Amino acid sequence: MQFDENVRLALSGLTDHKFRSFLTMLGIIFGVASVIAMLSIGEGAKREAIAKYQDLGVNNIIVREKTLSENELEEVRAKFSQGLSLQDAAVIKDIVPGVERVASQAEINTDVKYTDKSIKSTIIGVSPEFLNMMNYKAQKGEFINENHYNQKLKVCVLGAGVANHLFQYEDPIGKMVKVEDQWLEVIGVLESKTLFTETVGELAARDLNTDVYTPLSTFLNRFTRENLLSSQIQQITVQVDNSNRLLEASKLINEIVKRHHFNNDDYSIVIPFELLKQEEKERQIYNFLLGAIAAISLIVGGIGIMNIMLATVMERTREIGIRRAIGARKADIMSQFVTEAIVISITGGIIGVLLGVTLSLTVTLFTDISTYIKAYSILIAFAFSVIVGISFGYLPAKNAANLKPVDSIRYE
Repeated sequence: MQFDENVRLALSGLTDHKFRSFLTMLGIIFGVASVIAMLSIGEGAKREAIAKYQDLGVNNIIVREKTLSENELEEVRAKFSQGLSLQDAAVIKDIVPGVERVASQAEINTDVKYTDKSIKSTIIGVSPEFLNMMNYKAQKGEFINENHYNQKLKVCVLGAGVANHLFQYEDPIGKMVKVEDQWLEVIGVLESKTLFTETVGELAARDLNTDVYTPLSTFLNRFTRENLLSSQIQQITVQVDNSNRLLEASKLINEIVKRHHFNNDDYSIVIPFELLKQEEKERQIYNFLLGAIAAISLIVGGIGIMNIMLATVMERTREIGIRRAIGARKADIMSQFVTEAIVISITGGIIGVLLGVTLSLTVTLFTDISTYIKAYSILIAFAFSVIVGISFGYLPAKNAANLKPVDSIRYE
């Protein structure tokens, strides 16, 4: 009964002094909202990074042709390097321990046409191992397999963006699309992919949904290189059996390719797993800074609660004296004022949670930043607000409980 009465009195105090109560809660509101928004942005960034690097393969090592000017290419070729080749891929597979799969790919940028529609795309010739090494899934049909590769069939698999643009109201499977002067039969459509918005090493930022895949054997037989000086293939993806061997394997791959290219620096090596770990460290620092700002807001909110509660104790000194005179214990007075502080912090916490969720959804809606709200972030923020209320409400409550009844009744 006493607890119910304390809560009723606390709520009555909030409604009697609405503006003052709101100002008291502002620090808690913004602190809680900041914590939720920060954690949701951090979780969204984490999921984006994981999705991005999963598309590259977390157990993969990527050897990529370097982007060089025509003069630089001529100079490199004059030094006997023929660039990345299928021979490089074969040697890596034979020599490097722990290698499970090796996939080669070649690329050109060109238009893909169907009837009167056209879309700019990256045509990628791949070996059959490609799908097993990447986080790619076919939404419709199938992907390039051994049969397509061995028979050099004129088939292709469309990225989701290409399929949506060329075949809005049709099933693309079995249709023929034109790439340069070649007709390719569509055998599959990939699921929509996360946009690759950052350049990673020599991996240029691009929309993966506009890629079109065809057997590498068909590609090398049917399509001409954009630059005759460019490599036979543009990328070799190496999958190792254990992420602990990535650095060791990458060093050996570098030595092999460097020797094959006569020490020419015309390739780069990217390790997605190492980049993911580096990004995770940077994100932790970012989250720590945001967390510190949110914590300061909550502490400021707690100081606001303490100040208002101290003022409330002064205002209600006579009331405290009368209650003590008719038999209220120190514990009763303390519980009353602590309850009021908790009610203020809980109310501020609830408003802060609503504001934080709204902010997170607004960020996702109006910016390119993705957010993801997890239940634990709401619980952490709300629990912290209650702890702040109890901590900063204790001193005013103790002061109220220690007032002498006679002096309190005389207080003006």
